[in-house]
Amino acid sequence: MTAKNLIAFYSWSGNTEALATAISHLTDSDVYEIKVPADTFSDDMYATSDIAKQQLANNQLPSLSGQVPDVSQYEHVFVGGPTWSGAPSTPVLRFLNAIKDSPVTLIPFYTHAGTAGGYEQAFAKAAAQSHVLKGFGTSGYGVGHAESQVKAWLNQIGID
Repeated sequence: MTAKNLIAFYSWSGNTEALATAISHLTDSDVYEIKVPADTFSDDMYATSDIAKQQLANNQLPSLSGQVPDVSQYEHVFVGGPTWSGAPSTPVLRFLNAIKDSPVTLIPFYTHAGTAGGYEQAFAKAAAQSHVLKGFGTSGYGVGHAESQVKAWLNQIGID
């Protein structure tokens, strides 16, 4: 029996969306885009980084736009987003907070600008109440060439 999966992703620049699309083509998955109000972040990467740091410092994660899906109906929930300061983006952290009471297996995937830092450790800490499988990360520049790596990763974690 094929597992029923959800791919939930936040993409600031489009790179994580491309990776989510690649994963969705290789799995039996529904797709949910994690969205925030349009005025939450800047179009400038450095300004967005400053905004996110302020959100974390003030413990005020951004609001999500739209309704978060009921993740309890899924066996696996892939959760993707960009790496911000070596950790999940604040919209991804808000999503993880919104689903914290659902007993699901989470699978992180992420994009970065050169180094992932401690992304997976920070993700696991934010999702401490869930079972978290090994994640997959790639640079934003490598997204277009990551399909074989994504296939190998999915094989490694037992998703086909």
